[in-house]
Amino acid sequence: MSCAPFDLKDYLFGELPEEERRQLETHIAACSACREELERLKLTQTALAALREEDPPRRIAFVSDKVFAPTWWQRFWRSGPQLGFASAALLAAAILGHGYLARPTPTAPPALDARALEARVAADIERRLPAAVESALAQRDRKVLREIAELEKRMHFERRADLVAFEEQVNYLKKRLDVATIQFARVEGERGQ
Repeated sequence: MSCAPFDLKDYLFGELPEEERRQLETHIAACSACREELERLKLTQTALAALREEDPPRRIAFVSDKVFAPTWWQRFWRSGPQLGFASAALLAAAILGHGYLARPTPTAPPALDARALEARVAADIERRLPAAVESALAQRDRKVLREIAELEKRMHFERRADLVAFEEQVNYLKKRLDVATIQFARVEGERGQ
C-alpha cells in the first residue's frame, strides 16, 4: 500500500472520516515509516500542549505609527544617492579649501651671481671628472678583458676542432694509402704469377 494518500495530521486531530481512518490504521499497522512519523507528531503535540498560554499584547503597533518613523539622520544615512552626493560635495570643498589656503606665498628668487655659479660648476666638474673617467676606464678594461677571454676560449675551441679535423683527414689518407698499397700488391702479385 502506498503512503501518499494518507494525511497523518488529520488522523492525529481526529478530522478523518470513519472509512479513511480505518484504512489509515490498517496502513499504520503495516508501515513502520508512517508509524514513526505518527509518533513524532504525537510527541510534538504533547510538547506544544505542555507550553503555558500567554495573552497577546494589548497594544499592537502599526508601521504607520510615529514610533517607527525614522529620524532625519536615519533617513540621510539610509539614502545612498544623498550620502554619495554629500560625500562628493565635502570632498570638493576640502580640495578647494586646500587649494586656496595652502598656496605658497610667492617670494622673489635670490639674485644669481654668474661668476660664483661658474666657479661652483667648475669646482664640481673638477671634483667629479677624475672619478667618472676612472670608472669609465675600469668598465672599458673589464669589457675588453671579457672579450679577450671569450676570444681565447673560441680560438682554443677552434684550434681543437681543427686538430680533430686534421687527425681525421690524416686517418682517412692513411686508410686510402693502405687500400692503394693492398691493390698495388695484388696487381703485382697477379703479374708475377
